[in-house]
Amino acid sequence: MRKKVFGDLPNTALVLTAVSFLVAVGFGLIIPAIPVFAKSFGVTNTAIGLVVSMFALMRFSAGLFSGKVVNLFGERMVLGVGLFLVAFFILLTGFAQSYLQLLIFRTLSGLGSSMFSVSASSLLLRSVNPNQRAQAQSIYNGGFLVGGVAGPAVGGLLAGINPRAPFFVYATSLSMASFVAFFFLTEKRIGSHVADSLPNQIQTSIRQALAMYPYRVILFLIFVFNWVLFGIRSSILPLFVTDKLGSSIAIAGLGITVGALVQGIFLIPAGKYSDKNGRKPALINGGIFILIGLLLLIFCSNLITYFISMVLMGFGSAYASAAPMSIVGDLISGRGGQVIAVAQMAGDAGMIAGPLILGFITDHSGFTPAFAVSTILFLASYLLIFTIQETHTRQKTVTKSEPEL
Repeated sequence: MRKKVFGDLPNTALVLTAVSFLVAVGFGLIIPAIPVFAKSFGVTNTAIGLVVSMFALMRFSAGLFSGKVVNLFGERMVLGVGLFLVAFFILLTGFAQSYLQLLIFRTLSGLGSSMFSVSASSLLLRSVNPNQRAQAQSIYNGGFLVGGVAGPAVGGLLAGINPRAPFFVYATSLSMASFVAFFFLTEKRIGSHVADSLPNQIQTSIRQALAMYPYRVILFLIFVFNWVLFGIRSSILPLFVTDKLGSSIAIAGLGITVGALVQGIFLIPAGKYSDKNGRKPALINGGIFILIGLLLLIFCSNLITYFISMVLMGFGSAYASAAPMSIVGDLISGRGGQVIAVAQMAGDAGMIAGPLILGFITDHSGFTPAFAVSTILFLASYLLIFTIQETHTRQKTVTKSEPEL
């Protein structure tokens, strides 16, 4: 069964997928709880939004630091410390006795989140054969996707009982993730490759990466993808369904869930496609479906069109989501923690800017202009895909075992 689903992917990829699932479930648990918990302190909606924004800003600001410590101390140590920091500050968040405490503890958890994300991505890209890189990235993304779908539903129920409960459960989930990481990410269990593990091994610097045209394009792509796939879904899309289409928030959530399920179904085949045919074809083929989905939103006037758009964007996302980080992995050598961190920061910037700018456009001009701006931005990034060279040639890859960590 393992061979049929995951092929001969190294244990590292599967362990990191399990960890990502546990992290995403916990993160999803607190999404519906944060507004309720913050509101209990008698603050405004703006103050509630600040709790979410400060976490994202801390995560973004800590990116280069996380990449630096990955290069200095290795992925396993940084991953474990990052998970511990998130668990610790989330636990403190659950015990918060004032809005200020809630804001501070939630903000500080962004540091641990950044350390975990950068170290996990670095370890994943470094430990798999180049011919399996996109497949491994797809499975890893799938852990976040499934966990992210399951978490909010349970979190809403827990928050209804006690708004502090989801934070305690999240801390428990992170503790389980830490156990999985420390117990299974050992040299004995995942193997070793001394040449890849040397601290003084030649590593790709940020300056070297930025000198590569494909890397610069990928940074823009990651920014736009997160703007579109996170910004639209998490900000204006639910309001569009309720205010413009006259339906309920439950229907809005169902559409987003359907899109996520479609993406999840095709993640592994999409990863295999990218490893076999190249990153560029995966981006081109996936991107066209996302583009069509965005165009449908511009002219959407009924729920049928809305659901078709979500399905198309989910299918396209399966093919387009794994390719950018796989390209980063193709371009770098060594740990490359800071190079990966900059890519993560580009995604974080898209998640921060997207909801803010789209909300502003919607307030002043309506939903259609907001969708149109996103479509134009995505089209620009899509056209840039055709200007880069393929970074993965299957015949040129060399099989290697997993690195010593």
